[in-house]
Amino acid sequence: MYKYSTVTAVSDIAAAARRMPLVGILGWQDVRQRYRRSALGPLWLTISMGVMIATIGIVFGSLFNSPMTEFLPSLASGIILWGFISTVISEGCTSFIASDAIIRQLPIPLFVHVLRMAWRNVIILGHNLLILPIVFIAVGKSVHPVLFVSILGFALLVVNLLWMALILGAACARFRDLSQIVGSVLQVIFYLTPIMWLPQSLPAKVSAYLLDFNPAYHLLEIVRAPLLGHPPSAMNWTISGALAIAGWTVAVLFYGRFRRRIAYWL
Repeated sequence: MYKYSTVTAVSDIAAAARRMPLVGILGWQDVRQRYRRSALGPLWLTISMGVMIATIGIVFGSLFNSPMTEFLPSLASGIILWGFISTVISEGCTSFIASDAIIRQLPIPLFVHVLRMAWRNVIILGHNLLILPIVFIAVGKSVHPVLFVSILGFALLVVNLLWMALILGAACARFRDLSQIVGSVLQVIFYLTPIMWLPQSLPAKVSAYLLDFNPAYHLLEIVRAPLLGHPPSAMNWTISGALAIAGWTVAVLFYGRFRRRIAYWL
């Protein structure tokens, strides 16, 4: 039984991967529909995020007595990436619920709706990344060739976010209050992760526990570190990779077990 359900889950995920053109169209349509009749479209999010980064950078940089050339690029990249991570996870909770009409009417792989949600947020992330060059120019920070390593880190980050969204999407279809709990947990993780503060500002003993055992930090760092000009550590890669393997193993088993029930839960 478990073997059959696992094969079914893998088949659904593989079938969804073959529907990437459909995923692309649906994702673009979501963005266009969300910002329909808006003069700047998703750039409004970019502008508001840029203002927030500038404000937080000035205030917290002064409070922590951190050099702006180091603090502001770290803050900007951290907030932009965390916005992507938290949005994918929170919208992953409603990825099936928001597509209930399509699920009931069209026999397409359910994982398509998770990919659609992720692609939509990748598009929005692309707009928000326009802030980084402005920040780098403002503080006089140069670009290092290690920057391209962030592409590999981003791919691994997305792989991890997809299994999280898949599990949460199925679980929240059954238990609707779970999405509220996820939102609260994300807020706690935000403050425990070095986004609004620098890792080196912590004492060594506190840093060893707060950073080494924080998966969100490692997932963030495999993308942010290359953007800031230094490669991620071996621990960052190891934990992120192990998280992807373990997470997808659990996700396939979980999705295979409950995939057929999702349409009845909606």
